[in-house]
Amino acid sequence: MPFYDWTIILLIPAIILGIYAQARVSGAYKKYSEVTNRRGLTGADIARAILAAENIRDVQVTSIAGQLTDHYDPRTKTLALSSGVINSRSLAAAGIAAHETGHAIQHAHGYAPMGLRSALVPAANFGSRLAMPLILGGFLLSYMAGEFGVTLIYIGIALYAVAVLFTLVTLPVEFNASNRAMRLLATTGVLEPDELVPAKKVLDAAALTYVAAALSAVLTLLRFIIMSRGRD
Repeated sequence: MPFYDWTIILLIPAIILGIYAQARVSGAYKKYSEVTNRRGLTGADIARAILAAENIRDVQVTSIAGQLTDHYDPRTKTLALSSGVINSRSLAAAGIAAHETGHAIQHAHGYAPMGLRSALVPAANFGSRLAMPLILGGFLLSYMAGEFGVTLIYIGIALYAVAVLFTLVTLPVEFNASNRAMRLLATTGVLEPDELVPAKKVLDAAALTYVAAALSAVLTLLRFIIMSRGRD
């Protein structure tokens, strides 16, 4: 089987970082979800306060099922907060709600990387669905059909590269949203100064998961390229 060779060691750093990132997210979220902000504001309150401070009045704050499923949808201008955030008065909820509100602010202000990421979504989804079957099928066929199998490998790698580009563009979008969140948590006064540090720890841990995902995608792409050279 072509996927079991020495190149798999390339993925070890990403695997280690991914495990560490998830542990940090779980630990920070669990710790600070038990600490209530002194103003007693819910995640929904904080999101609405930040939106009002930025004079954004066309974004709807809604609830979504699940844990840490929070997101902003630019198509509908909907800020969806999970059940553990929207009605929670914890510092963890404050950080998460502010971060997602940061995406709404990016959209309102025309933040270019966010626009690029949104434009890449259809191609990235298409590429991520087809890349692996094409690459795997190409490797199998390269032993029987020669050039046809190699061509499939290259097509699959090209499609996967689009998905990798999406993960890389995601990094500045997420870091910028967190930076906006921390600034607005301070300037709007929804959190006390000493409460900003715990909120930042939650956001920093979450940001690390995006770094791990990007590293994994890049190293996987590198692995496919190295493996494809042996089929030329």
